[in-house]
Amino acid sequence: MTTPRPDMYRFHNGEKSPLPFDAAEYEDRLDELRERMDNVGATAAVFTSMHNIAYYSGFLYCAFGRPYGLVVTATECVTISAGIDAGQPWRRSFADNITYTDWQRDNFWRAVASVTGTGGVIGYESDHLTLMQRDKLEDFLQPLTMVDLFETTMRQRMHKSEAEIALIRQCAA
Repeated sequence: MTTPRPDMYRFHNGEKSPLPFDAAEYEDRLDELRERMDNVGATAAVFTSMHNIAYYSGFLYCAFGRPYGLVVTATECVTISAGIDAGQPWRRSFADNITYTDWQRDNFWRAVASVTGTGGVIGYESDHLTLMQRDKLEDFLQPLTMVDLFETTMRQRMHKSEAEIALIRQCAA
């Protein structure tokens, strides 16, 4: 008898690496995001872009042809990453991490659904989600409805915190 292969797993190996900002900065960003989600009725946000994943979690991915994501709910912030990266996404982010496997197609979306559940109001990025991935989001998450978070997250990223201004000045020096 063979052991079934997992769709996903949590791989927390090593110590967390230093990030560009301290935990309080990421917590503030997530608090503001959750306010913005509440304003539009979103129960979960599913981000797939490098800019939003890095902004809210500190993790900057390199796709290698595989999807990456960040799921934010009222209580969770979880990066979703491919197994090729092993424990790096967990080490290099403020967030928790779920690693999905390639043993069957669409395990990325199974991992996302394990955090969002089904039947919620899902926030997404219209400027980044392809039509194919949007269809998969709808199939796996079965949202009650979907709300576009593109503009509100862009506006949040445009307003620089003191920590961001200090880093920009340090890098410019």
